[in-house]
Amino acid sequence: MSDAESPDFDPVAPNTGEDFEPTEVFPESDDFDLRPGADACYKCSICDTNCPVAEVDDDFPGPKFQGPEQWRLKQTDDGYDIDDSVMDCSNCMRCDNACPSGVPLSQMHNTARGEYVSEQMDKFSVEYVRNRILANYRTSAWFASKAPKVANFAMNFGPARWVMEKTMGITSERDFPEFAQQTFREWWADRGGADASRRNARRARERLGDPADAEKKVAYFHGCYSNYNTPEVGKAMVRVYEHFGYEVVAPEQKCSGTPMFANGMLDDARRHAEVNVSSMADLVEEGYDAIASCTSCSMALRQEYPELFDIDGIEEVAANTFEAVEYLRIHEDLRGEVESADVSGDLAREFAYHAPCHARNQGLDRQAVELFRDLEGVGVEDVGESCSGISGTYGWKEEKYEKSMEIGDEMFDHMEDAEGTTGMTECPTCAMQMEHGSGYEIRHPLELLESALVA
Repeated sequence: MSDAESPDFDPVAPNTGEDFEPTEVFPESDDFDLRPGADACYKCSICDTNCPVAEVDDDFPGPKFQGPEQWRLKQTDDGYDIDDSVMDCSNCMRCDNACPSGVPLSQMHNTARGEYVSEQMDKFSVEYVRNRILANYRTSAWFASKAPKVANFAMNFGPARWVMEKTMGITSERDFPEFAQQTFREWWADRGGADASRRNARRARERLGDPADAEKKVAYFHGCYSNYNTPEVGKAMVRVYEHFGYEVVAPEQKCSGTPMFANGMLDDARRHAEVNVSSMADLVEEGYDAIASCTSCSMALRQEYPELFDIDGIEEVAANTFEAVEYLRIHEDLRGEVESADVSGDLAREFAYHAPCHARNQGLDRQAVELFRDLEGVGVEDVGESCSGISGTYGWKEEKYEKSMEIGDEMFDHMEDAEGTTGMTECPTCAMQMEHGSGYEIRHPLELLESALVA
């Protein structure tokens, strides 16, 4: 048939007129858009098989339900209430690390937990009051630091612990951590603060042959535990950094918010985050990097803050936050310095090292073992990939204590089989669990670095 003989072909035009309205699958929201993460989940269940809570608690539905599945239910069912099992999540964040599709599971869990606490939880219940106290550890620690000897006696007095368990659900099985006689910030002020650090760093740079390198400066986020309970960790951090010629400042700060995320207290966490971001953002603009000695604190600043909050400067702070040993590995010949050093005296030991879950999420799970492998006078042995089980406040709750110990069984067994009887970890609550389950003394990698490098 010729072109002249062909019938006209007039396809129907698509309906693109003004009256066309696309179907709205999920309503618009002012919250962070979690749909791309939910869409990326293809239900492989790797997150569930890597969840330490699901392994010991048959009633816990696991990260996949708590994350993308529950999020979808919430979007499509106006009457859907967040399942109360979200409060059984320990916020270890191992599911984030396990997911092959990059689903922001912990962000979904934190968001759901915050909504559950805000809208569904009875604010007069014992559980809410208990969780609020545990989440706001910084407040309790501040009061305890005013009379540490009295606080240490009272908190570990047998009848008092029994009363706390029966009335508030805080387990009596654990010993409360001791409060230091002098906080890190008190030591920092007595020492001379940033001015003293500047002088020490300048002398170190002269020794190293780079006296004019004033770009070497960091802002230390010490967190609550290093301030109130283990100031020796903060002191070690300052001395090690000054050894490499860094000027250290300790800006105004509050809690990182980690225990608040785990308990769904997002309003509390935001108030603390606003102070921390404001302090750190100003310093980042001046060329400082933010350094944390606790892996949960660095995790909060570099991942959870930008996932949960819209605060001016938050992205810049997140991009310039590092764990303390990680930062030195990036910017200094730390491995070379350690290889040429040796340790004698108190820290010439064999260490059983546990990598915290929040260190694994930052790719730091092997750094201590690899760093100290060739340090003369010590040995460091990895005690496995398992979660310690305490997960911050999770293991302090009476109803979760046995589960936390069951999760930690594998770590305890590996510690018992290790050569040494001294533990090592970067996380203060993991340290509590290690000590509780093994009886070992626990040290921080920064303390070993100080012993090896600082005369």
